[in-house]
Amino acid sequence: MLFLLASASANTALFAEHYPWLLAINGVAAVALLVLVALQLQRLRRDFKRGVFGSRLKFRLLLMLSLMAVLPGALVYGVSMQFAVKSIDSWFDVRVDAALEGGLNLGRSVLDTLQTELLAKARDAALDLGEDAFVSPSRLNRLREQAGAQTATLLTLSGQVLGSSSGELRSLVPSVPAPSQLRAARSGRGLALIGETEGGGLMLRALAPVSSSGLNLDPRILQLTLAVPASIAKSAESVEAAHRDYQELQLGRAGLKRIYTLTLTLALLLALFAAIALAFFLAERLARPLLILAEGTQAVASGDYTPRATVEASDELGVLTHSFNSMTHQLSEARAQAEHHRQEMEAAQAYLESVLANLSAGVLAFDLRFRLRASNRGALAILGDDLSGFEQTRLQDWPRHETLAGAILGGFAQRGDEWQEQLEIARPDGMPQALLVRGTALPAAGGGGYVVVFDDITRLIAAQRSAAWGEVAQRLAHEIKNPLTPIQLSAERLQLKLADQLTGASRELLDRATQTIVNQVEAMKNMVNDFRDYARTPLPQLAPVDLQSLLGEVLGLYENSRAVIAAAPGPTSAPLPPVLADANQLRQVLHNVLTNAQDALADTTDARIMIAATQEGSRARLTVADNGPGFPAQILSRAFEPYVTTKSRGTGLGLAIVKKIVDDHGGEIRLANNHGGEVSIWLPLATPDAAKGV
Repeated sequence: MLFLLASASANTALFAEHYPWLLAINGVAAVALLVLVALQLQRLRRDFKRGVFGSRLKFRLLLMLSLMAVLPGALVYGVSMQFAVKSIDSWFDVRVDAALEGGLNLGRSVLDTLQTELLAKARDAALDLGEDAFVSPSRLNRLREQAGAQTATLLTLSGQVLGSSSGELRSLVPSVPAPSQLRAARSGRGLALIGETEGGGLMLRALAPVSSSGLNLDPRILQLTLAVPASIAKSAESVEAAHRDYQELQLGRAGLKRIYTLTLTLALLLALFAAIALAFFLAERLARPLLILAEGTQAVASGDYTPRATVEASDELGVLTHSFNSMTHQLSEARAQAEHHRQEMEAAQAYLESVLANLSAGVLAFDLRFRLRASNRGALAILGDDLSGFEQTRLQDWPRHETLAGAILGGFAQRGDEWQEQLEIARPDGMPQALLVRGTALPAAGGGGYVVVFDDITRLIAAQRSAAWGEVAQRLAHEIKNPLTPIQLSAERLQLKLADQLTGASRELLDRATQTIVNQVEAMKNMVNDFRDYARTPLPQLAPVDLQSLLGEVLGLYENSRAVIAAAPGPTSAPLPPVLADANQLRQVLHNVLTNAQDALADTTDARIMIAATQEGSRARLTVADNGPGFPAQILSRAFEPYVTTKSRGTGLGLAIVKKIVDDHGGEIRLANNHGGEVSIWLPLATPDAAKGV
């Protein structure tokens, strides 16, 4: 349609017939493109306001592509408008108009001259004919030749041919003018006309009246014809046609400007709207793979490796989207493998942490500067400390556990990368604690550092000592018991045999000596029995025991004690769950502990003994406290060893036997000085249901 519109603008006939329709159709197309562009711009504006991902990129691409179309189009439009207007104005130059007018006048003057000459010749020939009534053909032929005409014809006013002469054989019958032309020639001095020949050329016609004085002669007209030369006729026609066209163009000059302006403007609008609509299409087409890549990049950044949509194209953008999907697939597989490895490492680490956490041994890990990096529950339990804040402190600056810190630093400094040492530290309650410490330097490939593993071997050492003392006691009891009876019998026999033979002081000396022997033998027997009891303590027969009832039963035996013995009230009114113990051995433990407490209060005027039974988690705690002088420092760390005692008499096996019985029950016993002596015994509860209620 745009091509036909441009063609119609250059063709007057086509313009007159079809230009309005073409203009209307192209106008409708321009409006349709304008509506399409407006809808696209509205959609882009809506996406831009909503912040739809990719709208900014589409806007930039659209702006660049539109500028690439609009700027050259506007330039071409301006140049075309200027060129068209100037060209139309150049068509109507004054010199061109004068030249065409002069050419037309020149042609007319030539034809007028030819007409005048031919008319003059016709008049001369008419005078020559005079009054002759009859004109022979030869005379007409001679007059024609003299006039240089093509034909000579003598006519009446009615158009009747009286005679004719022609210089061309093909034109035997001359053309006859109209009667009106004949009458006009008769009324005047003659008439000159220009007409067309049958071949399309120009022909000059001169009509002159022939004078006639006779009454019987009709008025006659002499006609001479002469063909205008073809060159002159053609030039005259060309000039006339050019002048006619020029006049038509001059009349439609403003209309032509409007036509060209409308055509160019409509072409520009169609081109621009089509370019903008195409720019939308190209922007979406170009932006689509880029948006896919941008969306995929954001998804990958957020951890989503799902394959994106691809652009089915063989160009670089299509290859790029396929490559991106391939990359995301590889990343997804790599991530899955990394996640699998991470899970395996976490499982292995969790397993290792579980193993370390459930180890009874303590584990401490240090970096190269001996700063604490990790510790397990075993270490915290053995040390009785949560070690909070120790991660920021070097080992040599630890505020607590100086003995352990010094042993670790000294071990690595003096014994190399692997060493082992046994040391004894003091618990927070003052009791000694034996540790077996092992140190190992970690390889530099893993970051380096040091790991220290230590075990609490206090009970092991105590058990070893108890076993050793049990064996010693058993052997001593066996070796000592054999000669005691013969010694006692011999002393009694000496007294019996010699008592009647001695008198006075000698007999008194004998009685005193034999009694001393008997008494010491009896003491030796008691000591041997203690050895036997320590070495042969039977395994406890465990059963649920009501500890509070057992305490009431035992305390009833000490009603006449010099010290005031009382049971402290529990923290709650709930009854204490039964403990899993041997009632007879538990009585022995209570008797030994109470006896030691009474002995410690021998020099105390206001002697008091307080007994408390409470529940702590899954164990029951029995505490016996007195207001005596407490345990001497040198005795506190070795109180459970045999033959360690502050009494002037006794074997020192009481607390050793108590410790052995408590250990056989799976319990724990500790000594402390708390405004006097304090003995704490922990025993397991009989049922787990009772422990759940804590």
